[in-house]
Amino acid sequence: MNKTYVIYGSSTGICEDIASRISKKLGLSDNDVINVAQLNAGQVNEAVNLILGTSTWGAGDFQDDWYDGLKVLQACNLKGKTVALFGCGDSESYGDTFCGGMSELYKGLQDSGVRFIGAVPVDGYHYDDSESVIDDKFVGLALDEVNESDKTDERIDDWIKLIKPEL
Repeated sequence: MNKTYVIYGSSTGICEDIASRISKKLGLSDNDVINVAQLNAGQVNEAVNLILGTSTWGAGDFQDDWYDGLKVLQACNLKGKTVALFGCGDSESYGDTFCGGMSELYKGLQDSGVRFIGAVPVDGYHYDDSESVIDDKFVGLALDEVNESDKTDERIDDWIKLIKPEL
């Protein structure tokens, strides 16, 4: 597998935990998991693959550290890099903006020359609306550790099977 970083933004620790779980399932080291608040251009430039994760806040916004983190990414030459997204949300309390933070990352990088992988069908999810859904698929892996934690491991495993051959 080419050089891969799992980069996350987490306020409560849930997204950080998910990033760690994804990293382990991909066989990456702890050094390959980066808090977006510590992200620098050197890391972005040396990676071929970026797995980006965010929790969703407010009206579908990404986690606060991603405002600066997205600027770091956008300042780099991302052409040809592979990007997979994952997001954490609450489908019951915030069903109208479920995992919307992923869409902010997607929109922020869609014109940068990256190749997105890992879109997930909406089947089996229960939510009202999400900006992260395009053509009946989430732009990445959507997870709900608040209401559907019993589905998280299976969803991660299925997603890893989907993206790993492309990393």
